[in-house]
Amino acid sequence: MDNLTHTLTGLALSRAGLHRACPRAAFLMMLAANAPDIDAVSALSGSITYLQYHRHITHSIAALPLVALLPVVLMRLFSRGPFAWRGAYLISIAGVASHLALDGANQYGVRYLLPFSDRWFSLDAVAVVDLWIWAALLVSVLAPALGTLVSSEIGGQKNSGRGAAIFALCFLLLYTGARKVLQDRALAELDSRVYTGGVPRRTGAFPTAVNPLLWRGVVDGEEFAAVFDVNLLKEFDPHAGQYFYKPKDVPAIEKIQEAGEFKTFLGFARFPLWWALPVPGEEGSMLVSAVDLRFASPRRPGFVATAVVNARMEVMRPRFEFGTADVRGDQ
Repeated sequence: MDNLTHTLTGLALSRAGLHRACPRAAFLMMLAANAPDIDAVSALSGSITYLQYHRHITHSIAALPLVALLPVVLMRLFSRGPFAWRGAYLISIAGVASHLALDGANQYGVRYLLPFSDRWFSLDAVAVVDLWIWAALLVSVLAPALGTLVSSEIGGQKNSGRGAAIFALCFLLLYTGARKVLQDRALAELDSRVYTGGVPRRTGAFPTAVNPLLWRGVVDGEEFAAVFDVNLLKEFDPHAGQYFYKPKDVPAIEKIQEAGEFKTFLGFARFPLWWALPVPGEEGSMLVSAVDLRFASPRRPGFVATAVVNARMEVMRPRFEFGTADVRGDQ
């Protein structure tokens, strides 16, 4: 999830009761809820390195105890007097765990089992940026201030925000569960159809940022791939999507899959789509690209790896670009 969601979730956990564990618990929880994203420093070495190491070891279950120690040490460095190490460490663990759980709920995924396995896990229930989750968490933050303002006018007590925080956390759990049920319905729609290119080998349904009833449907066939808007309030039309036919017997595509950058990309992409085009002015060279259909398509590029394969079958100028993920559902 995005860092605003992580930060507000950490604050909500603190207000829900974990603030009793140590002084300045809210600040510690917000730090811990973002701590796994320390791997963002990998972006300094380029986008392909970031793709490799983002949601890597710092997002694994094995590293959780060590990652949780970092916010505690940081808090201690800026604290004076006695420090509640045990309480601080326990709530820091809760903050880091909330980060891992939220990241696993969206379609990007997390490698929970590193360093023992690089398998990706993803619930595919909510978008990386979900406006309904933002709204619930922001209400939980603003409600205490509004409640305190009203109470001060009538001489009441200060509002701690505990009730609003618990409500937001319950909403987060129930909302994610409900979206998972809706995703199952979207998958059932996709699996029950025969498509222009034939019977699908596999399908995927991925959330959009605003409408819980609108899903990005991906169908992968033997010779084609297709992307659809799956609106659960409307009849699904298997002819209404974008169809892309897979290239056959292209040596440049076969060669490029051996390159390190593309191995990294293919380890991440669940629905890769390839295409190749001649390079103007470079006889015998092909520009080869692969896009992950979970997030984008050739018509709306993003999450795309590209490289040139010359006439001697040498891979040149490899690069990876995140672009803008297509999470709106309007292909």
